[in-house]
Amino acid sequence: MKQHILWLLMLTLACSGCNNSKEVSVSAASSVAAPAPENPPAHPATPSDTVVASGPIVVENQLDVEAQREGVVAAVLIQPGTSVRKGQLLARLDDRQISADLDAAEARVRALEANVENWKAETKVLQADRSRAEKLYADKVIAKEELDHAVYKEEADEFEVKRESESLNNARDVLRSLQLEKEKTDVTAPFDGIVARRYVRVGQKVAVGDRLFWVTAMAPLQVRFTLPERFFGKVHEGEMLSVSSSDISPESKYGARVVQVSPVVDPSSGTLEVLAQITDTKTELRPGMLVNVTLNQHP
Repeated sequence: MKQHILWLLMLTLACSGCNNSKEVSVSAASSVAAPAPENPPAHPATPSDTVVASGPIVVENQLDVEAQREGVVAAVLIQPGTSVRKGQLLARLDDRQISADLDAAEARVRALEANVENWKAETKVLQADRSRAEKLYADKVIAKEELDHAVYKEEADEFEVKRESESLNNARDVLRSLQLEKEKTDVTAPFDGIVARRYVRVGQKVAVGDRLFWVTAMAPLQVRFTLPERFFGKVHEGEMLSVSSSDISPESKYGARVVQVSPVVDPSSGTLEVLAQITDTKTELRPGMLVNVTLNQHP
């Protein structure tokens, strides 16, 4: 009986060990068969950190040179494409009439100057007569009436000197006015640059305000462009940009610095205007070209 019980106990322990081995085997198999975890999903792509806008190349000095007085074009001295310096003569209007008037005014000035000197000399003579009359009257040699006559005559000449001096001043003002009109017959360059267009020909009659030439500076080059209103307060003076032109060479890029940002947003378009100056001195860019502007987008 004791042997039978001992046999049952050993059989129970053996079965228990088999179950434990099976669980361990299943557990190990499960760990081996489990698939490896997949790579974590990639982060979504971030939006581009650059913004591209477009705008024209401009310069500060660029204008139409207009006629300042009426006249006939007597000579055209500069053709389009010619570089000019400030004050250089571009064309000349017929100045024969104004030159004749100027000569007459100069002659009148000279005549009045001589007249004033003559009155001054005569006044000195009358001053001497007055002084002599005062001495004679003090010595009771002449009557009071003779002294008064000498005094009034000398004072009258002093007034004549003043009157002629004012006439001389008026004649000088007229002369200066005619000289200014004479200067208007010379059409000159207002600044250093290049003559881009010519609107007149020799013999053509022009009126005040008619266009004669289009003169433009070649430097410093600037680019004017607009940005959406969401960039308000995010673009500042001194910020560096990149400028390129697809018509010249897309690979060529030029540096530019922001020099002006509009303080307000245009309500009609919802944009703000930005002006940047090209910092590169050697460039193929020219005024009027349309270029692309690349700038970093601030968060």
